[in-house]
Amino acid sequence: MRTTLSSLPTALAILASPLSAEGAAEGADDRPAIIVTGQRGELAAEQAAARTPGGADVVRHEEYADKSIVSLRDVLAFSPGVYLQPRYGQEVRISIRGSGLSRGFHMRGLTLLQDGIPINLADDNGDFQELEPIFFDHLAVYRGANALRFGSGTLGGAVNGITPTGRTAEGLYLRADIGAFDSMRGLVAAGTARERVDAWAAISADRSDGDRAHAARRSVRFHGNAGLRLSDVVTNRFYASVNNVNQEIPGALTLQQALTSPRMANPANVIGDHARDIDSIRLQNRTTLDWGADTLELGAFVNGKSLYHPIFQVIDQESIDRGGYFRFEHTGRLIAATLGGELRVGDTRSRRYMNIAGRRGAPTFDADQHARTANLYGELRVRPAAAVSLIAGGIYAHGTRRQAINANSAAPGQVGTVGRATFDAFSPKLGLLVEPVHGIQVYANYSRSVEFPGFSELAQVASFVPLRPQRAWTAEIGTRGQRGMLAWDLTYYRSTIRGELLQFDVGPTIPASTFNAARTLHEGVEASLDIMLAPWLRLRQVHAWNNFRFRGDTVYGNNRLPVVPRHVYRAEARIGGEALHVAPHLEWIPDGPYADYLNQVKTPGYALLGVTAGARLGEGFDAFIDVRNVTGEKAVGDISAAIRAAPGSAIFHPVERPTIAGGVRARF
Repeated sequence: MRTTLSSLPTALAILASPLSAEGAAEGADDRPAIIVTGQRGELAAEQAAARTPGGADVVRHEEYADKSIVSLRDVLAFSPGVYLQPRYGQEVRISIRGSGLSRGFHMRGLTLLQDGIPINLADDNGDFQELEPIFFDHLAVYRGANALRFGSGTLGGAVNGITPTGRTAEGLYLRADIGAFDSMRGLVAAGTARERVDAWAAISADRSDGDRAHAARRSVRFHGNAGLRLSDVVTNRFYASVNNVNQEIPGALTLQQALTSPRMANPANVIGDHARDIDSIRLQNRTTLDWGADTLELGAFVNGKSLYHPIFQVIDQESIDRGGYFRFEHTGRLIAATLGGELRVGDTRSRRYMNIAGRRGAPTFDADQHARTANLYGELRVRPAAAVSLIAGGIYAHGTRRQAINANSAAPGQVGTVGRATFDAFSPKLGLLVEPVHGIQVYANYSRSVEFPGFSELAQVASFVPLRPQRAWTAEIGTRGQRGMLAWDLTYYRSTIRGELLQFDVGPTIPASTFNAARTLHEGVEASLDIMLAPWLRLRQVHAWNNFRFRGDTVYGNNRLPVVPRHVYRAEARIGGEALHVAPHLEWIPDGPYADYLNQVKTPGYALLGVTAGARLGEGFDAFIDVRNVTGEKAVGDISAAIRAAPGSAIFHPVERPTIAGGVRARF
């Protein structure tokens, strides 16, 4: 469960919170003690979410620790409003409030952070495969403009994954998983702390042949941090991440193939040996000055990445991004404020070659790309009464994109062409947070979001194309709280968008194109309900209603936007306690989404059933089993949006096949 009300320490303890060592000794919780980490960081994150007048929640490690953890889908499945559909391996579609609706790669409309530092490139595109979810202590999810505190002005918001430190996860932690399709996964993590110094580090390794042909994956990842307390006020922490990720791409299928032969790969993907191989290193440093009510963070980071990506051509990119940020927080009883700024600068050498069975053939394109994105944001929170908070804030963003073409075999006349684009925007936010009854919050906000095009949009073939930023106004109202056995989070939002960046497949040589839609609507409900029926029986559920459509478009009228279904429901019943538990779960899509903007092809709905179970093997040892799609359901899980789709269009990705995995964990 996600907890959001700082005024509810009892609920935090009862509803799925990890216990302190003393509480664990008393047996007051049914969670295995070996996965207990740093409670203080989690509670601080939950208290920050509770001060937010809009959709925000915190996902703790224990909520997904007894499952097979491959991608962000495995950790955020019960975060309300987060739409996650696997494609293959660690590749998933992640969308919040319809963000990046037509983007099946390089994510759009969402800021992903690790320990407060964005992994997005300077042009705001990025690869979420660089995040290793098994490392996280907890994740904070801020939907829409509620992510302003992270400097995000996107439609979707932000997800911040927080890793442990030597103070929150002292000792040695081991994990080993094995599963179907020759899947194996291992983790070694260790933390240590002294009076002024602490350190934590982890390394993971993962391999699998995949549940489809040509879907094998291999990865090795490292993340570590070291902290130094320079005084009672000043602390410094250094972070380092190294990733080697290799993923074969099975590709999309026709509707009939996806529903009858989900094991197969697209023949073109096999012939071209389509893959995405990423090598990256991220270094970051953060200095924190803490005076109690006032906190100042100063940080700098550098990210180097190599991408080798054989698809219709071989994409070969080398990039380096660097930047810095500051964030000031004042947390007074009557007045609180946030002020921050961020600068990201990135340079990419982008090259393409003919694809000869996954290897570089003749060069086709070579360009130098430079991106700069800067923002300045602030938020003021005033409490005119004990139960009322008024919030006002805004974010100013400025972005530049530059591309110099060095070679282009398809258009030699473009050599020497320099494309430039400059964007800026101010996005305000107003909010109200009321606690009419102790333990129950009601909130509302009205905000603007602006998203600048990146190189994937501007340089669709070679030279820049004229695109406008995507601009949206969003109204939001909701409630969250806890009463007795019930804990809930319910939000309604309505976003009116101009210039939504929509993408669609156009052919084998030009796989995607992006355009600005005129007017679109994203409207929905994000809901979660946790019910503690007994100390040994807990039911948690999330439901999303999505109404995404064109608004009076000259071509598409009021057609529904494709890809995301109208209703998504997930539920899990956890039965048992610390010694032994079983948790059947359900993902239900009653009616599948459209595949195209013309609304000519619609996919069928489906229901995926699974079950997890865990047992305490001894002090500091436990084991789990995770079974998915136990009925062998064949359905479409994700779609590459098209203008006009037909059943024979190869744009459909099947849901995961029946699979079983198990693992053991130990803490010393």
